[in-house]
Amino acid sequence: MDLSLVIVAVAAFLIPMLLARFKISLLPSSIAEIIVGVLLGQSAFNIVHVNEVLTTMSTLGVILLLFLSGMEIDFSLFTRTDTSTALAAKKAQNKTNNSPVKTAALAYGATVVCSLALAVILHLTGLFTDLTLATILLATVALGLIIGILKENELLGKAYGQSLLLFAVLGEVIPLLALTFYAALKSGHSSTVWLVLLVFLAAIVLLRRFKNFFRKFQQYTKSTTQLDMRFAFLVIIILVVLAETVGAENILGAFIAGIVIKLLEPTEQTQQKLDAVGYGFLIPFFFILTGVKLNLPALIASKTTLVLIPVLLVAFLIAKLPAYFGYRTLFSKTNSWAATLLSETTITLILAAVTVAENIHAMTSAQGGAFIIAGILTCLVGPLLFKQIYHPEHEPAVKTDVHIIGANLIAVNTVHDLPKDWYQVKLYTDNPQRYDAYHGVTDITLLDTMDPKRLIAAEVFDTDILVLTHRFASDNYKIALAAKEYGVPRVILRLETRDPEDSQQMKKELTNKGIEFFSTFTTSVGLLRSAIESPEMLHMLTSSRSEIFEVVLNNARYAGTALADLPEIKNIVVSRIVHKGKFLPPHGSTQLELGDHLLLSGSHEVVARLRKILSKNNQ
Repeated sequence: MDLSLVIVAVAAFLIPMLLARFKISLLPSSIAEIIVGVLLGQSAFNIVHVNEVLTTMSTLGVILLLFLSGMEIDFSLFTRTDTSTALAAKKAQNKTNNSPVKTAALAYGATVVCSLALAVILHLTGLFTDLTLATILLATVALGLIIGILKENELLGKAYGQSLLLFAVLGEVIPLLALTFYAALKSGHSSTVWLVLLVFLAAIVLLRRFKNFFRKFQQYTKSTTQLDMRFAFLVIIILVVLAETVGAENILGAFIAGIVIKLLEPTEQTQQKLDAVGYGFLIPFFFILTGVKLNLPALIASKTTLVLIPVLLVAFLIAKLPAYFGYRTLFSKTNSWAATLLSETTITLILAAVTVAENIHAMTSAQGGAFIIAGILTCLVGPLLFKQIYHPEHEPAVKTDVHIIGANLIAVNTVHDLPKDWYQVKLYTDNPQRYDAYHGVTDITLLDTMDPKRLIAAEVFDTDILVLTHRFASDNYKIALAAKEYGVPRVILRLETRDPEDSQQMKKELTNKGIEFFSTFTTSVGLLRSAIESPEMLHMLTSSRSEIFEVVLNNARYAGTALADLPEIKNIVVSRIVHKGKFLPPHGSTQLELGDHLLLSGSHEVVARLRKILSKNNQ
């Protein structure tokens, strides 16, 4: 018993190292683990024997696999378009009717129809007579594997990656729910099927009861308690045990537990620790034991199985082909075929479904082995063809719109100093003399009035950032409030008033509305104070070779990366890290999280390269 446990542990450790050493990037590690399991088990060397300990670890592995799959869903993709402000409603109206959600729904709907047709063919030919189970299996998609490939190719932040992600979510959630009801009906528990709703009810209760848990747990936890991990496993245990109690499958409870934890918005550090426990410990046992349990000689000895493997492989591949027409609504022909081929990937739920089907005697071990082998082959074919066919489509960099009201030397120089590849800047004034002075020097528009209604009609408020540098504080204040009500995300105004009461009242109202303000006096005082307290600060601010920039980490690929390991970091100086509104002193070992703001200085060229990498939305 101990020897088998050691061998599996050694294999789990060596497999990813060997894949990296020999640069085998086309083979997912999970498939490699199944193949190694086949070699170690009764199909080849027969040196690993399934026992109670390995069976328990394998069960825990599949539970964590489905739990982490639930945590991978990005629920922001399902939220309705924001129409709470006039600007948001206008943007929503201008958006195309086609979206990743509609594309994925259309693609998966076509897949389900095709899967049902193929299941009918299998039934009529006698190769596999269970119509419902065949439809469920053919419509499954490997969410975890597809997410890994999308992350590797930095596609999750694009419409292409979002469409594939949503297709994979549908391809795991819908078959999982269908499998749960199927198993309950098939096992004779049809009268208690409604009890499955208790699992969802428990999930809702947990969501409401612990909605602020991850925001507050830091004040209770310490290194010896790891309260966030204990809570995650508490949710898993509650929902898994409840699912089994009401006659559902434990994998449904695990998947819903992942959704609950995801919606509670855990920190990036918590997600990394859960990934470490799952993918670093238990999940490899599940994949390796899956291969160990396969008896390929016995499967090959059956003529029916030999026929069933290629038939099922073809069925798996054909089932997803109609998804092409869904992807084609948004993407080119080539990339639509690439997305279709990657969508062919299916193994995660197949493994769980085969186990469930064999337990309720809905499938023989020979048929289960044929489904697993066919599923493994799709994971070899799909990613390989995807990498060969996919060609990144040119997506022009999205520039931040900046509209500045008030023409003066500071505003004009700001327009010229903002990087042209990052910002699209327009200047507005109601002063004809200022317009004549700067017309031809910069992009400036003459306004006949500063009335907010006229500004809205002239689309002055249709911007990401509105800057008000007008000399009159009252005008800036009035326009700023109107712009914020209209829905401008960021409003910055110059607030120069000598009346302390007016100043205090304006500042209070602006702060409540989330509007940023400054005055030349306080700014100059702050700069001088910084120069006195930090001698290098003045040099950094006034250096012609270096500028101060702010970069936001949106690329999930670098979440958890130490500051010292960032690309181009040796050529820039990081002065501060803003994490959830708090300033953190930068250290080489500081681990960055998604949404962190880096205040840094360096040459424009170097910072531009770093910003392009870190700002890429890949989550």
